[in-house]
Amino acid sequence: MALIDTPRAHAHPRPALGLFSRIVEAVISWNDRRATRKALAQLSDRELDDIGLSRGDIDRVARRF
Repeated sequence: MALIDTPRAHAHPRPALGLFSRIVEAVISWNDRRATRKALAQLSDRELDDIGLSRGDIDRVARRF
């Protein structure tokens, strides 16, 4: 036991946790866009037309996720 109790400088875990959560969010968002793009690309032109999309709209729609 120390005779003098000195405050210790602790690293701030909050920013690190914030950085980690932002990285996780970015990976989740990227995966959602990838899965959306893949699912829409597998549809036929007729199916895309039924939902009001064309092949050229796939990237634009996927960016919203």
